[in-house]
Amino acid sequence: METRPLGRTGADVSVVGLGTWQLGGDWGDVDEETAGDVLDAALDAGVTLLDTADVYGDGRSEERIRKALAARSDRPFVATKAGRRADPFEAEQYTPENLRAWIDRSRRNLGVDTLDLVQLHCPPTAVYSDQRVYDALDSFVADGAIAAYGVSVETVAEGLTALEHPGVQSIQVILNVFRRKPLEELLPAAAARGVGILARVPLASGLLSGRYTESTTFGADDHRNFNRNGEAFDVGETFAGVPYEVGVAAAREFTAICGDRTPAQVALRWVVQQPGVTCVIPGARSVEQARSNAAAADLPPLTDAELADLERLYDERIRPHVHHRW
Repeated sequence: METRPLGRTGADVSVVGLGTWQLGGDWGDVDEETAGDVLDAALDAGVTLLDTADVYGDGRSEERIRKALAARSDRPFVATKAGRRADPFEAEQYTPENLRAWIDRSRRNLGVDTLDLVQLHCPPTAVYSDQRVYDALDSFVADGAIAAYGVSVETVAEGLTALEHPGVQSIQVILNVFRRKPLEELLPAAAARGVGILARVPLASGLLSGRYTESTTFGADDHRNFNRNGEAFDVGETFAGVPYEVGVAAAREFTAICGDRTPAQVALRWVVQQPGVTCVIPGARSVEQARSNAAAADLPPLTDAELADLERLYDERIRPHVHHRW
C-alpha cells in the first residue's frame, strides 16, 4: 500500500489506516476474537497505522491491540489519545500530573515503553492554547514516554490554534465527502508546517457506505442511536453532524455517482487524494470491512468530473445543514 510521511515524526504510514473505537465500545458489541481477526486482516492487507484511545472501552481497545500485536512480527505505528478520562471534563484537568498518568496507563495497556504518538483527545477548546500542556508533552518526549504528539480536534479553528505550537506533529480531524471545511484552510496550513493529517469519520459513521435507509435502527449501545443530537459528545462525531434523514437521502445520490464501485471505497479514495491528507482511518467491525477499506487505496483516483459531482452534492444537499462551528 502507498505510504506517506506522518508529519516530521520520521514514520511513513499507510494511506489507509484502521480506527479502533469500535473495538472498544460505542458501536455495539465486538467480541475479543472478532477484534483480533479485524486487526490481523487490516495489517495483512497493508495497513501500518492503528488509531486508538485510552477511553475506547475504558482501555479495552488498547489492550486488544497489544494482544493482537504480541503474536505478530510486524510492528505498525500505533497512535493513541489522552484527555477524555478527565473528570470533570474541564480544561483545568489537563495538568502535567494527569497527562502523565493517562499516558503511563496507555503505555501499560499497549505494552510499550514509548508511545508512537499521543493525541490530545478533543479537549475543551481552551486546552489548545494552553502552553503548559505543550510544555508537559515536550517533557514526555524528552524523557522517552512518547515519541511524538499531536491533537484531535472538532473544529478547524482548534486545529489552526494547535498549529501555532511547533511540537505538534499531527492533527486528526473529521473529513469526508459530507464534511469538507478542513480542505479550505486547515489542510493547507498543516502542509505548510510539515504537520500530518489523520482523517477520521471518513464514511460519516457509515452513511457513505450507502447501506442505510430511513428505517435503519441501531442498538442502544451504539452512538449512532444515543448521540444523534450530541447528547453524549460532539454531534459531529455521529454521521459527521449531518441530520440522519438528510444524510441518507444524500448518500443515495452519492451511491449513484459511484456507479459500479463500492461506495465506501470511493468515499475513502476521495479522502486519500485530498492534498495534505496523510492517512484516513476508517473503522471496521468485520474482516470483510477491514479488507475492503484497505483495498480502497488501490482504486484509481476519482476524475475531475466525479470530484465536481461530489462537490455539487455537498453544496446542494449538505451545506445548508452544516453547523457553523465546522
